[in-house]
Amino acid sequence: MTRRAIRGALIAAAALAVTVPAASATTSSLLLGPAAKASQSTYQGFYDGHKDTYLITDVSDRAQAGALHINYSPVLAAIKGLPAQYFVQGRAAGGQLAVFGSEPPAKDYNPLWIEVLVTWKSGSTPVLLTSDNQINSLPKSGKLTARTTTIVLNAPITHVGK
Repeated sequence: MTRRAIRGALIAAAALAVTVPAASATTSSLLLGPAAKASQSTYQGFYDGHKDTYLITDVSDRAQAGALHINYSPVLAAIKGLPAQYFVQGRAAGGQLAVFGSEPPAKDYNPLWIEVLVTWKSGSTPVLLTSDNQINSLPKSGKLTARTTTIVLNAPITHVGK
């Protein structure tokens, strides 16, 4: 091989070494660092009659962040148009969990939720709430109230149940 051919091959190899990482950085997966297993609390919530598993990482309310031992992120409160996550306060049926207004892979699913507080009215008998449609129909019957808060919760669903 001639010197000219060797030099040409080296230049081509150097150019390839520079352009391939740049191209792959934009077209392949992100460099996240090494994976490690970690223990994190998960919870269950209802969606359309089945249970989904989720975790909680951040919330826009300082007191709630402290109570749940999660990150306080006040900027979350500025995000609008989020699906609802319903939480029953006070009296509740046995086995009551949070209720989601969406789940993956629905187009409106988002791991950020606006918190809606649900309260059974005096004289009403609590029933197990397992669907956002069920919750949204009950205020019309006068059995419960649903109050949308300004609190945004980052609680991604990690497993969709059946």
